[in-house]
Formats: sequence, structure tokens, C-alpha cells
Amino acid sequence: MSGVLNLTVSEDEGEQRLDRWFKRRFPQLTQGHVEKMCRTGQIRVDGARAKAADRIAPGQTIRVPPLPDTEAPSRSPESRISAADTKLIQNAVLWKDEHIIILNKPAGLPSQGGSGQGDRHVDGLAEALKFGYKEKPKLVHRLDKDTSGLLMLARTDRVARALSEALRHRNTRKIYWALVAGVPHPRQGSIKYGLLKAPGGGRGGEGEKMLCIHPAKMAEFPDAKRAHTDFFTLWFLGTRMSWMALEPVTGRTHQLRAHLAELGHPIIGDGKYGSTAQENMGDGWGAQAGGEMSKKMHLHARSLSVQHPITKEMMTFTAPLPEHMARTWKLLDWNEKDVPADPFESLR
Repeated sequence: MSGVLNLTVSEDEGEQRLDRWFKRRFPQLTQGHVEKMCRTGQIRVDGARAKAADRIAPGQTIRVPPLPDTEAPSRSPESRISAADTKLIQNAVLWKDEHIIILNKPAGLPSQGGSGQGDRHVDGLAEALKFGYKEKPKLVHRLDKDTSGLLMLARTDRVARALSEALRHRNTRKIYWALVAGVPHPRQGSIKYGLLKAPGGGRGGEGEKMLCIHPAKMAEFPDAKRAHTDFFTLWFLGTRMSWMALEPVTGRTHQLRAHLAELGHPIIGDGKYGSTAQENMGDGWGAQAGGEMSKKMHLHARSLSVQHPITKEMMTFTAPLPEHMARTWKLLDWNEKDVPADPFESLR
């Protein structure tokens, strides 16, 4: 495509990420190509520079620079997904109806493509989750690559907008389980440190590290975002490690990982926020417990409560532990039946 275009976002295209809008309009583009055009200022929204993850709204004008004329592959997207990956993503489905799909995302599988993530991710494998629909389901939120658990996908644009709105206004509840170094004191409470993106590139395709900012110093860091995590210690092993329930009141990048590390109790297996050089209360282990325990990150999106955008019924979903966390729980002789499903309920 030669020449610059200025396209207006239609009513049915609003409330989605800019990169998704581009990839639907111009399927020959890769995620990396869209991100590069954003970084270099070639893509603009209402005349202003924009990021690939920015959300667009109906009526906005998007500057589209000259694009390559390469046509989209003739094979269907589904045919590019291996039989093994098709089985993997379909086996991850916990629940579905004609509006929503709920996945138990495996640890190690990114939610979306991007820098360093490759082309194998939930958003790409969602082509195998059409189940008779013309369009693949759309992610309405994400989990870090190494975090397992509950992930929502919307099967239509209308439902995607409704679920995104519910998440934005905190009309959903998410509870995570984590294994952390040491035992918090007090055993339950809230962490309200702000989060600020650190300079530099990050490793493993996870983006920049987030820095915690004391609530009293937020005014000194105008780019920091307020963040709030409630925590509850469900079980513990001496002073060595704890099984914790976490409820993110806000939904910031790496929020739970950064908050727990700031508390002095990094998540077991979290090499980014729990290095052995970091001060922590887990006998100096950092994020590695050693022995027979898996070195994978022990963070799992355990439960999700959301109002169905069409039926208005309140629904709660629960995801079983991933294999590596289930082995750890067995090693520690911990049983999920011994703890409350929602330890925060009495606090509300």
C-alpha cells in the first residue's frame, strides 16, 4: 500500500487495542511491525503519537503510513497451528458459551505476541477456539507468560467491550495463589505501593521491571501509577515459605510480583523480582527454594468472579493448580480443601 491514509474508527471497532485494530484491518502486518511503526511515530491517533497497547475509541482518526503490499498468507490461520498446540489450547478451556470462553492458561505460554515473545501465544492460538464462529475470540485481559490460571476471552466485539468495561471499573474479582519466600507479618493486609516502569529493556520478553514507590512519595514520581493488593496468608512452613492468597484491587503490570518482592517475600520461581541478591525474609533464598521444588514461577490465577455481560448472572470460576505447583503442594503436604475459597470475603 503506497501513500498515507487517515482512517476513522467505526462504532463497532472502538474500545480495542490499537495493535489489534491494525492487525484486523491489515492482516499482513506482524505484531513487531505495528510496534515499530508506533515507536517511530509513523502511526498516530488524532495526530498524537501512540503505543501499540493504547485503546482506541469510535470517531478517532488513525494515521496509517505506507504499508508493505505483501498479501496475507493464503492458508487459513487455523492451518498454521500444529495439532499439538490445537490440543493444548482446546484442553485449556474450562467453560464456554456463545459469548465467553474461560481458559486455564498454562504457565510458560504468553498471552500475546510482542518483543521477545515469539509467535506462539494465546492470542495466536485462539484461532483454534472459534468453535464455529467466523472470528477468533478476543482477549480482554492478560496474564504474564509464567503465570498460570484463569483468562477470559470474548467471542464477539460487543462482549469484549462489556468485559473490558467491567475490568476497568473493577466489577470483577480475581484471587491468585502464590508460594512465597518467608512468612509475612502481619499475616494479612494490603500493599499500596505505586508502580513505576524502570528504564531499560527487561529479559525474557517480559518488558521493563516495575519499581515500587512509597505512597507518601507518589507526588515525586508523576509517571507512577497507584496500585493496591490485598493479601492473606493461608498456610506456612515454619519461617521458610507461605501459601498466600492475593487479590489485586488494581490491575497494573507485574503488580503482584513487584508488591510481594517489596514486602520482602518474593514469589518462588520469580527470577525477575526475586533474585538472591534481593533482601527478603525467606532465609536468603531469594525466589529459589531448592531441593525437589520446581524452579518455575509459583503464581496462579485461582478464581475469577464476573457478571455475565449478557445474562447478568454472577459467575465464579476456579482453575486447578498447574502441574508444577500441584507437585509442590503435594511435597509440602498442603491440601486446597483446607483453606477458604475466598479468604477476603469476611473483610468486605
